[in-house]
Amino acid sequence: MRRLNPKQAEAVKNIGNPLLVLAGAGSGKTSVITEKIAYLIRDCEYDPASIYAVTFTNKAAREMRERIAKMLGEELTTGLTVSTFHTLGLKIIHSELKNLPYQRGFTIYDSEDSISLVKEVLRIEKVSPDFADQFRWQISNWKNAMVSHDQALEMAENDLQAQAARIYKAYDDYLKVYNAVDFDDLIVVPVSLFKQKTEVLERWQNKTRYLLVDEYQDTNACQYTLVKQLVGIRGAFTVVGDDDQSIYAWRGAQPENLRLLVSDFPSLQVVKLEQNYRSLGRILKVANHIIANNEHIFDKKLWSDKGYGDPLKVVACDDPDHEAQKVVTEMLHKKFIEQASYNDFAVLFRGNHQVRTFEKAMRAHRIPYKVSGSFSFFSLAEIKDLMCYMRLVVNPDDDAAFLRVINTPRREIGAKTVELLRDFANRNRSSLHSAIIDHDVSEALPARSALRIKEFAQWLKDISMRSTKERGDIILKDIIRDVGYESYLTDSCKDIVSARKRMENIKDLIEWVENIEGENGEKTLEHQIAHLSLLDLLEKNEDEEANDKVQLITLHSSKGLEFPHVYMVGMEEDLLPHKSSMDEDGVEEERRLAYVGITRAQKTLTMTFSKRRRVGAEIVERTPSRFLLEMPQDELEWEGYNENKDPEKVRERGKAHLANLKNILG
Repeated sequence: MRRLNPKQAEAVKNIGNPLLVLAGAGSGKTSVITEKIAYLIRDCEYDPASIYAVTFTNKAAREMRERIAKMLGEELTTGLTVSTFHTLGLKIIHSELKNLPYQRGFTIYDSEDSISLVKEVLRIEKVSPDFADQFRWQISNWKNAMVSHDQALEMAENDLQAQAARIYKAYDDYLKVYNAVDFDDLIVVPVSLFKQKTEVLERWQNKTRYLLVDEYQDTNACQYTLVKQLVGIRGAFTVVGDDDQSIYAWRGAQPENLRLLVSDFPSLQVVKLEQNYRSLGRILKVANHIIANNEHIFDKKLWSDKGYGDPLKVVACDDPDHEAQKVVTEMLHKKFIEQASYNDFAVLFRGNHQVRTFEKAMRAHRIPYKVSGSFSFFSLAEIKDLMCYMRLVVNPDDDAAFLRVINTPRREIGAKTVELLRDFANRNRSSLHSAIIDHDVSEALPARSALRIKEFAQWLKDISMRSTKERGDIILKDIIRDVGYESYLTDSCKDIVSARKRMENIKDLIEWVENIEGENGEKTLEHQIAHLSLLDLLEKNEDEEANDKVQLITLHSSKGLEFPHVYMVGMEEDLLPHKSSMDEDGVEEERRLAYVGITRAQKTLTMTFSKRRRVGAEIVERTPSRFLLEMPQDELEWEGYNENKDPEKVRERGKAHLANLKNILG
C-alpha cells in the first residue's frame, strides 16, 4: 500500500460498515478508491469479479482501471468492473435481455436521436416541434426521478403538463417499437427490472460483494436506487463524495442523497478527507470561507502543508473586451516571469457566451488555446453517417439511423417518399424498416421509389445476416464499399484535401472497430456498435488532451481538473450567481460552483469582473459578485475598484437587486 495519510488509510481499511468518505477538493479521493480496490483483492482476497466501482465519466473510469492494473498487475484484476453508471447499466441489460422487452442489437439513442424521436411524436400529436427540447428535458427529469407514465399524468396540474405526460408515454412506446433505449434508460431499465423480478435482483446482489461509488454527490434518484438495490441489506459499499462540489442539480443530481445514506444505512460511518494536496493555504482559506455560507450536511475544512501563497487578485475591468485584454496581458507576464507553459493556465467562465471575447484576445496575441468540448470525433458528419449505418445493420428497426442514411449517399429516395413511408409506418404502428418490407407499401409509393426502397431493404437484409458471423470491421468496410461512400465524399467535399481528411477519419473509425472486443472476446458488429455508441455518449463532454494550450473552460466542466494559474472571469451579479438562480437553493449551488472554481487553482487565482456589459441591445452597469464580498477581504488585492466593499452593504444591495429582478419577472 502506498503511503496514505491516517484518514485515507482509515477509509481504505474500513470494510465492515457502510462507509461515506467525505472527500474535499484535491484530497486524494481517487487514491483512496484505487487503494481500497487493491486492498480488497490483495489483502482481503476478494474475487475481482465481485467488486464493482462506478463513476460518472469514461475518462475517470479509465484512469482508475489503469492505476489498479499498475498496482496489482493485469492478471490479478481480471473480471474487475470499473465503469460509469451507464456502462454498468448497459452490462446489466445485456446480461438480462431474456427478462426484458428488447432484442439483441438494440440501439442506444443519443441526444440527437432522442430529440428527433420527440419531434416525430409531436408531429403525430400535432404539437409544435418548437418545444421539443423542453419536452425531452422533462422526459429525462421524469426518468431520473423514477416517475412512471401514469404518475406523470396523475401529477399534471394543467393541460400542458398532461400533454407532456402523454408524449412521455408515446416516446417510450416508440423506443420499444424501434428496439431502442435512450441514455437515461441505461439506469432506469435495470432499476425497473430489479423492482419487478426479485430473483434477478438477488442474483446481482450475490454478484456484488463490494460496491464503490465515486462523485456520489452527483447521483440522481434513479442512480441512488440502483446503488441501494445492488448492495442490499448487507450495505457493503464505500461512496466518495463532497456536498460542496454538487453543481449538477440541473441534470438531476441530488446532494441530499448524502443525507439519505444516514437514514437508509443506520450503521453508516463517515471519514473526512480534509488535507488538500493541490492548493496553497491562502486559496483554501478563501474557499473555506465562502462555502461556509451554505448549509451543510457534514462540516469539513480543507487545509494544506504547501505554504500560504500570495493574495488572491480581484481585477475590475471597464467591459468584457478590457477584461479579456487584462487577463491575456497578466497571463503573458506570468508566463515570462515564472517560465510557465501555456497549459499551466486556465480561464474559467460561467457561460459559453463569454468565451468569444477571450478567443479573440488569444488569437490577437498568438496564444494557443483550447475551448473545452470544442471537438467530438463522433459528431463528425462522416462518422455519424457510418455509425448510423452500423446501428441499422444490427437493429433494422432503428428509425433514427434509418432516416439519416436512407438517402446518404443519394439513392433517389427523396423527402416525399420518406414522408409517405413515415405515414405508412405510423398507421401500422411499426418501424420504417417493417414498413419497407411490408408487401402493401408498394401501393403507398410511386413505382420508381418503391423499387429503390425494395433494393435498399434487400441489401440491408443481406448485410444484417452476414453481420452476425463476420467481424465488425469487415462489415463496416463492406458498407463503405456498397454504398459508394468514398465517391460520395469526393463529390460532396469542396476540394480533394477535405475529402482525404474525412477519409482519414473513417480509417480511424475502422481501426477503432477492429480493436473492440465484447466481454467474451466477440468481434461482431452487435457488440462493437453498442460499445461505440456508449463511448460517444460518455465522451461528448469530455475533453481531448490539451497539449501546450491555455484552457478556456466552463466552471461546470472544470470540476476534477487543476491548474497552477487560474483566472475566474465574469465574477458579477447575474453571471455568478447567475440571474436564473433566484431562490436560496439556486444561490447555494452557484456558491458551490464558485467554490469549485477557486479550488481548481494550485498557486495563483485572479478573479475579474466587468463594470459594464452588453445585455441584448443595452449597455448595463454591473456590480461585483456577492461571492467576492463573502471572501475574507484581507486575503484579496483589489485593482481598479474603489467602491465600498463592506460585506453587509453588498448583501443588502444583493437583496434589493434580487427583489427588483423578481418584480420584473413577475
